[in-house]
Amino acid sequence: MVLREIITIDEDLCTGCGDCVPACPEGAIQIIDGKARLVSDLLCDGLGACIGHCPEDAITVEKREAEPYDEKKVMESIVKQGENTIRAHLQHLKDHNQQEFFDQAILFLKDNEIDIPDLKEPGDVPCGCPGSQIMDFEDTKEKQLPKGSMPSQLRQWPVQLHLVPPRAPYFSGQDVLLAADCVAYSLGDFHKHLKSKSLAIACPKLDSNQEVYVNKLRALIDNAKINTLTVMIMQVPCCSGLLTLAKKAAENAERKIPIKKIVVGIKGNIINESWM
Repeated sequence: MVLREIITIDEDLCTGCGDCVPACPEGAIQIIDGKARLVSDLLCDGLGACIGHCPEDAITVEKREAEPYDEKKVMESIVKQGENTIRAHLQHLKDHNQQEFFDQAILFLKDNEIDIPDLKEPGDVPCGCPGSQIMDFEDTKEKQLPKGSMPSQLRQWPVQLHLVPPRAPYFSGQDVLLAADCVAYSLGDFHKHLKSKSLAIACPKLDSNQEVYVNKLRALIDNAKINTLTVMIMQVPCCSGLLTLAKKAAENAERKIPIKKIVVGIKGNIINESWM
């Protein structure tokens, strides 16, 4: 028997705000069916980094004597939380190359005649463990490209705001560009504006759980200590919502940073560029 510390999430208190997700270094927490879920305690170190980020005090650390990690016992708890949580747990094991535990989980499902959910194959868009999938890469060198090609100014992956972790090293102390999805398709020289900046993209009309966006942007300002935030939006009315989210995050943040607004016309022209 060994002493193990594992977080416990009170489902009744949890509102599904998502503040704990980027605060989990191991990427073991996901928002599923509107609630924060510990999809696997395999990598939970019990340090409780997520606790201080929960506004509802729904997360605590439980210390107990326990056997070494037992996938069967974990699955007994996982299956009670439904198909989406089962899928997330299996993907979590797969993403961390825990083949032995993955095989045990599949065997448990088969023995209990529970359907095995489809999982993403290699090459699919990653999901489940943002902390293990962040990439900070050097700018592409022109000499490495075919003659006449234009080098990309993108310096990181992922870029979608729901997926980017504010703790990623490529945000720390940097200038950040927050762009509406359509901007890059409308603006011919988009990468000129991206140069030397870290990127996040979002759609204020179609994306769900946008309150999470406010919390992430606030974390970028206060925790990552970004230098500036440039918000690029389209001229269409619905796109102004992205600027509203950025302003709300800035108002809630303890630090104050300059925010620049750039409005792009639907024909790819810059209509307005100003500091807020």
